[in-house]
Amino acid sequence: MTQTAKKSPFSMNVDLMHGPIFKNLLLFMLPIFISSLFQQLYNTVDTMIVGNVLGDTALAAIGSCGSIYELLVGFGLGIGNGLAIVAARSYGAQDHDLLKKTVAGSLVIGLVASLCITLAGVLGLHPLLLMLDTPAEILDDAYRYILTIDLGVLVMFAYNLCAGLLRAIGNSVMPLVFLLISSGLNVVLDLLFIAGMGMGVQGAAVATVISQGVSVVLCILYIFLKVKILLPEKQHFRVGSHLYWELFSQSISMGLMSSIVSAGSVVLQYGINGLGTLVIAGHTAARKLFSFTSMPVMAMASACSTFVSQNCGANQPERVRKGMKEIALYSVAVAVLAVLLMQLGAEWMVQLISGSNEPVVLENGARYLLWNAPFYSVLGVLLATRYALQSLGQKVLPLFSSVIELVGKVVFVFFFIPKFAYNAVILCEPIIWCFMAAYLVLVYLHDPFVFPKKAE
Repeated sequence: MTQTAKKSPFSMNVDLMHGPIFKNLLLFMLPIFISSLFQQLYNTVDTMIVGNVLGDTALAAIGSCGSIYELLVGFGLGIGNGLAIVAARSYGAQDHDLLKKTVAGSLVIGLVASLCITLAGVLGLHPLLLMLDTPAEILDDAYRYILTIDLGVLVMFAYNLCAGLLRAIGNSVMPLVFLLISSGLNVVLDLLFIAGMGMGVQGAAVATVISQGVSVVLCILYIFLKVKILLPEKQHFRVGSHLYWELFSQSISMGLMSSIVSAGSVVLQYGINGLGTLVIAGHTAARKLFSFTSMPVMAMASACSTFVSQNCGANQPERVRKGMKEIALYSVAVAVLAVLLMQLGAEWMVQLISGSNEPVVLENGARYLLWNAPFYSVLGVLLATRYALQSLGQKVLPLFSSVIELVGKVVFVFFFIPKFAYNAVILCEPIIWCFMAAYLVLVYLHDPFVFPKKAE
């Protein structure tokens, strides 16, 4: 029986439980894509200003700790995404009391997790940079940059939790609005702190944290004024052990998944750091561009998480099946466009981001982009399937894909990079993506909710 869509009480919400699947996914995904674009601009503007004002050495300092940044922040963001999944299921089931309890429990878990991440960073960042064989000439700058980012983890987590809760109820527009405002502030603060006040690479980190703090304030104000359904009252903080466990296990599962992936990036960074400052600079610029060009599949995977969570709560497995097929076709289309873009201007884009004219920087960065672009289709399927499985409540099996990635990167760092240098770095992730995607699709095809066994 065809269900009739109920008019949402929130005018900016997209109804992911009714109507045309791909059209609604695109409408919901587009603000996420633009939000991700401006989140990347936070760091990319830093990179461009640092590279052009302070030079290759300062750029390498930021690049050398980029994987540690992902490890610290990725765990916190994974926790936030896991909490939002539980909220989206509650919203899909139209249980508003449970939704408010979910928000209350998320606030408690999120605060504790952020403080733990910050403390771990303060205690372990400098030894970790030394362990990663960070070149001596960039060690101090790298430490100041990543320590400042670590001290702002609570701010970054707060924004992503607020934005995640809004997206859980179908509103992906307002998080974008707040981020657009703070992105403009970030550019101004970058120029002020780096070029004007001479704060060096630390100024870039301070600008990022302050700008995201503005996003947090705006997002919280909007929820208080306009989205009462996300405001828990005193009684909702009596969450109960069952819901606390669901929130904890879901958030820890996604947090661990993100941190294992990021740990693999830390291991890979160890191998890259041994290849020299110019190679680090080229790789840093290429990774910034990769973050932009792969963003369409990453944004769709994020939208997939809310889509699957809501339809799981609404008990609509057929919509999940149809949506996943359409997301796979979308990923192939993105890969084709990415290949065309890289063929037209990969080296020019690396030069634009890095501000460098060194042949080693430009050639290595361009080769990285040209080889990775065709595999965006595999990456899109991988990410969407991973998020879908988490949204369906599978907390353990998706973690194995992260373990595959970690093991693969360890193998490349210790066996292939010493022999093939940066060529091994270029091929590392595409090969690993293929193995991970194959495993995750196999798990998805055996999910009992999406593909229930027929009664005999």
